[in-house]
Amino acid sequence: MALHITDECINCDVCEPECPNKAIYQGVEIYEINPDLCTECVGHFDTPQCVEVCPVDCIPVNPEFMETQDQLMQKYKKIVSQN
Repeated sequence: MALHITDECINCDVCEPECPNKAIYQGVEIYEINPDLCTECVGHFDTPQCVEVCPVDCIPVNPEFMETQDQLMQKYKKIVSQN
């Protein structure tokens, strides 16, 4: 499951540097998450770091990108092998 940032985002800038996969970027109005790079921090941390630091709780699971823990781990392995 990739995460996504809702329009409740206040552009506080704390989530972007926390993402180990560089999946978070500044969109037109708010920060956005690239679902192809988001592993919910699987492979890096026990919990999604952006969710941990978000002061307004605006980073839920994206229902359009449902993935199992195994799929997230496979995505993580693919991402780190490309770096």
